[in-house]
Amino acid sequence: MSIITKYILKKYLINFIIVLMSLQLFFVGMDFLQNSKDLPDSANLQLLYLMYNSFFTLTLTLPLSLVFGWIVTLVIFVRNNELVAFSSLGAKRINIYLPVAIISFILLTILIAIQTTPLAYSYEQKKKILDGNYFSSTKSDIFLKYDNNFIYFKKLHPLRKEAEDIHIYKVKDRDLVETIIAKRAYFQNNKWYVVDAKIVKKPKEMNFESSKLEVRYEKFLNTLEGFKPKILDNVYEEKSNFSIMDAFSALSLLDKQGVNTDKIRAAIYYEIFVPFFILPLIMIIFSYTSLNRRFFNVGSYTSLTIFGTLVIWGIFFMLYKFSNSGVIKPELSLLLPLFLWFSSTYIIYKMRKKNG
Repeated sequence: MSIITKYILKKYLINFIIVLMSLQLFFVGMDFLQNSKDLPDSANLQLLYLMYNSFFTLTLTLPLSLVFGWIVTLVIFVRNNELVAFSSLGAKRINIYLPVAIISFILLTILIAIQTTPLAYSYEQKKKILDGNYFSSTKSDIFLKYDNNFIYFKKLHPLRKEAEDIHIYKVKDRDLVETIIAKRAYFQNNKWYVVDAKIVKKPKEMNFESSKLEVRYEKFLNTLEGFKPKILDNVYEEKSNFSIMDAFSALSLLDKQGVNTDKIRAAIYYEIFVPFFILPLIMIIFSYTSLNRRFFNVGSYTSLTIFGTLVIWGIFFMLYKFSNSGVIKPELSLLLPLFLWFSSTYIIYKMRKKNG
């Protein structure tokens, strides 16, 4: 690593940390002030609320801070004529912005890795604290399809990995052939175990005189293999977040059941691919940066680059909301625009480089 690269990275990381801390303190602090009256009196729960809110806010502020930190760094470099000095020392344009792009890629990868952990559910956890439901989480009336069975949970306790009032309806050729009723079920060894089940089987041939229902009892039955309580909790919520690992598990399971997976695919694309939209921004912002301070308007440059960054981020966020609501297929609303964004910025950069 050259001395110039070390110097650029040092300046950039300092500015990035300052911007990130400022945004974090602003958003987390404003949220805490707005909701302080509704928070529980427990100091531990208030600290947990701040922690969860910080991790949730980080998913928004870190990508933006990477770009804003780069803008601040470029402004300082131009005002101090450091970009001219770098060029005089033989540094090419790519040698200036590439180290920043690489370190941004690494930090975004770390952010994505965090999204594979339970911290991906930070928003839900902070909302539970705010609503006073942190130690008790119950969902009602969950209905889903599994193979040829339709399963209904009256109550689901994700934290306890238990369910109450279970009804399982087995369907064959669009005909209800068997019903399983139980008061309780629990999740263990990647399966749901139904306890003290009552099984009611309909006769194959319906005859008024001889036909009768067959009723028997089973101590244990297992069903819904692979359907973790957290997946059940999230998949059937109108608004929910997924950790990346749970999203892939849910995608595999629900795809086999023929269930629409647009919402899950949108979450995967948004968490894994969309954060990298900032990499072309870093390149394109630098291509429009003047090396000479004499031709550099700090006010216009700063306002336009920050505004442009927020517009691009807002577009991808809006497209995610569209795909999450099922309006547009996630491949068309997220992956295609991301590909077009990378391609167009590369073409613009090449044109700027050729003209420059």
